[in-house]
Amino acid sequence: MQQLTRTEEDIMQRIWDHGPVFVRELIEAMPEPKPNYNTISSVVRILEQKGFVGHEAFGKSHRYHAIVPKSAYRRRSFRRLLQDYFDGSHAAMLQFFSKEEGLDAAELQRMLEALPEEDGGAADRSTDASNTPKSDAP
Repeated sequence: MQQLTRTEEDIMQRIWDHGPVFVRELIEAMPEPKPNYNTISSVVRILEQKGFVGHEAFGKSHRYHAIVPKSAYRRRSFRRLLQDYFDGSHAAMLQFFSKEEGLDAAELQRMLEALPEEDGGAADRSTDASNTPKSDAP
């Protein structure tokens, strides 16, 4: 899967969010000043060449739809971010977000508790942020 430019990502976000769309609909949904029709049409055709979108013809008009699911692009982008900026270290990434976003241990624990279990069963989530079991005794 190829890397998208910022403009291409913006157009893809709109296609993912709104479903099949015509170029005019994409432009209508954009803030002022509205981009030129030919500019957006060119970006959409590039996305089609890259394999991100397909189209259905209606005479001379084309309605475009996503071929690459948002979840697949998100997964790929996340992996690239992790590798490029955190040397593949989940811990380094977590430390960065914890510091930059002001997440404390309690918030991190709540996030861990919200994760689904890998085996699909009920979880014993009575651990603190350091993965040390908590005692039930006072």
